[in-house]
Amino acid sequence: MNSGKKFVLRGALRQAADGSGDKPHDLLIVDGKVARLAPGAIDAPSDATVEDAGGKRLFASFIDAHAHLREPGHEYKEDIASGLAAATRGGFGAVLPMANTNPVNDCAAVTRFMLEQAAKTHPHGPRLYPVGALSVGLAGKELAPMGELAAAGAVAISNDGRGVQNAELFRRAMEYAATWGLKIIDHCEDEKIASGWQMNESGASADAGLKGQPGVGEAVQVARDILLAEYLNLPVHLAHISSRQSVELIRWAKGRGIPVTAETCPHYVLLDDAGFPDYNTAFKVSPPLRTAADVRAVLEGVRDGVIDIMVTDHAPHAAHEKEVPFDEAPKGFIGLETALALTCPLFDPAKLEQIWSRKTAEIFGLRANGFAPGDPADFFLFDPALVWEVNRENIYSKSLNTPWLGQKLQGRVVAHWLNGFKLF
Repeated sequence: MNSGKKFVLRGALRQAADGSGDKPHDLLIVDGKVARLAPGAIDAPSDATVEDAGGKRLFASFIDAHAHLREPGHEYKEDIASGLAAATRGGFGAVLPMANTNPVNDCAAVTRFMLEQAAKTHPHGPRLYPVGALSVGLAGKELAPMGELAAAGAVAISNDGRGVQNAELFRRAMEYAATWGLKIIDHCEDEKIASGWQMNESGASADAGLKGQPGVGEAVQVARDILLAEYLNLPVHLAHISSRQSVELIRWAKGRGIPVTAETCPHYVLLDDAGFPDYNTAFKVSPPLRTAADVRAVLEGVRDGVIDIMVTDHAPHAAHEKEVPFDEAPKGFIGLETALALTCPLFDPAKLEQIWSRKTAEIFGLRANGFAPGDPADFFLFDPALVWEVNRENIYSKSLNTPWLGQKLQGRVVAHWLNGFKLF
């Protein structure tokens, strides 16, 4: 069905507004917007299309505020078409791709190209909201032209992939970003602490004989950013938090009312550095997987709201790039299509919508579906009982670099609508 028409989705499972538990709901869509969501049956207009949800769970479409779609420049790993296809299947109605493309997204031409590719390959969505580079070429020496990037359609800036080592440059970036209404996302990493690291610094790295990076390598820049945010009274968003020390610093900052928000990824609440089987490069990621104590602290941070949102940090790499000795392999793995299945057992549905949709939209000034009348009809159906294997047949991303390759996961998106248009 297309937006501009009336549509009723019958019998979708959702928690009742009065907190009385899960109940079948009907959803009425008119002109691509939510008209009504209610438990029980809604009288369908005579000219409405009706579809049975079959008791599957109804979610508002998610927003991934941190992904790498690799285009332009590395299309053999992923491109915007394949990345957005993966997003669709994962329940994501919007994606914020990072700037570490080739050429780097540090000018309007690249930003416009990315938006044009998204419109051409996915005219009905998912939506693409580019993240521009904080510094020219991501070199950390000169600020990128933020006004130009904002005018072209960037919604945030980041040096993701490389921590900004120059505190004065980062201060100026915060000031200019605020001027242009751009959210600043920081990759917190002190490059002088354990330069050339391969995994987390712990007993596991000693046993493996690999150079490690301690959690303080992240926390040092988290502390810097928090202090600058307090001094300037300007917001900063902290990327892919992985360490206990970082969570404690963010908790302290929020207690003082400092305008800081933070994200983490499913792997930082599920995997620790003790689980590296046979130097499997699929587990190599940046920041590195840390200790079990870090995993517990990060998970607690998400549960109590110290960490505001979840992101995938979807980072595709080709098979030949990962099939090398551990110290030669690139860092990162895919996540758009596994994110919900991995986090569904950890949080209730309301919390999942908060950390994957509503709070993300609030932080970045994007629209989101709260199922109130007039909200965009962006939603999907999720089958929590469906068991599927992570393999080439079931993954829409070009790349398969994931620790869960070959494993069976439970729960999958089975249908997805944006603006009332059914994507699949």
